[in-house]
Amino acid sequence: MSKPNLAALSGAGVSIWLDDLSRERLTSGNLDELIREWNVVGVTTNPTIFAGALSKGESYDEQVRELSSRGADVEATIREVTTTDVRNACDKFRDIYNSTGGVDGRVSIEVDPRLAFDTDKTVAEAQDLWKTVDRPNLLVKIPATEAGIPAITKVIAEGISVNVTLIFSVERYEKVMEAYVAGLEQAKANGHDLRSIHSVASFFVSRVDTEIDKRLDKIGTDEATALKGKAALANAWIAYGAFEKTFQGERWEALKADGANAQRPLWASTGVKDPSYSPTLYVDQLVVSDVVNTMPEKTLQAVADAGKITGDTVTGRAAEGQEVFDKLAAVGIDLQDVFVALETEGVEKFEKSWEELLETVKNQLAQLKG
Repeated sequence: MSKPNLAALSGAGVSIWLDDLSRERLTSGNLDELIREWNVVGVTTNPTIFAGALSKGESYDEQVRELSSRGADVEATIREVTTTDVRNACDKFRDIYNSTGGVDGRVSIEVDPRLAFDTDKTVAEAQDLWKTVDRPNLLVKIPATEAGIPAITKVIAEGISVNVTLIFSVERYEKVMEAYVAGLEQAKANGHDLRSIHSVASFFVSRVDTEIDKRLDKIGTDEATALKGKAALANAWIAYGAFEKTFQGERWEALKADGANAQRPLWASTGVKDPSYSPTLYVDQLVVSDVVNTMPEKTLQAVADAGKITGDTVTGRAAEGQEVFDKLAAVGIDLQDVFVALETEGVEKFEKSWEELLETVKNQLAQLKG
């Protein structure tokens, strides 16, 4: 039995992906149920998700014990454990991948966030993850840092499908799309079948409101207060306008004729952080065909219970979004500074989660050897 609101969202052309993965989800039948009854057609992971999964319960004990007996170190154990989860999730989504021609049924795994500012190491890590998981429906996550942009082109050029993550500004998003298109052109020159290469661009939503609302509170004027909760959607609407401009015209049509797939926008960080906002705000107002919305389970449940899916709420709203940005600038919000702060914080959060993951596994291995 599908949930009517989720069925309506899927019917409007939005691919619902779950922003969570754990061994327990895979073995308990929970993920199967979400696929069967909740319209979930993909999964995203990140270092924070894996750090949380490994710190809870006993689902990983048997594999960690076996790896310990083989003398695996902390890094090797993490690689084996996380890629096992992702590979098994890929297998669960394989039918969806096949039936959608590779568009959905996707599972994402992130390169080590400590490499976010090193292009060559990011490329090498992406190649290694692609080979290790060894599933066509994998997406390797590469951050949209300055060093990540050329890495995207190089990895796409080798025929590897990519989820570009930590995109906050439209300016950086335009560079991401350019990197993807350039990668496809190189992939074509390298003899790859462009039909097999897919990509999504993860445009972060709620964190934009969290940062800008905090700054609006400091300004404290009526004009500033009236703009709270409007920046994130405005940013996403402008981003979608940029997407429409990029994937048209002669350059794109030439690639499309060879089977190239447009890089779909993915709305990430769609769980509401401010409890005064509707829990479905970043879903209801971001409905448009051929995008992905990756949700934590709490948001998925909220949409199933109370989502207001009324058709396309994005197309043609870039100008409206720009008006919001103009008003934000007028009350004293430095948008460029906001996006730099968000990217820095985003990388730092994932690095911290990775360190927590290392510490958790280190302690587990130490106890087994103890």
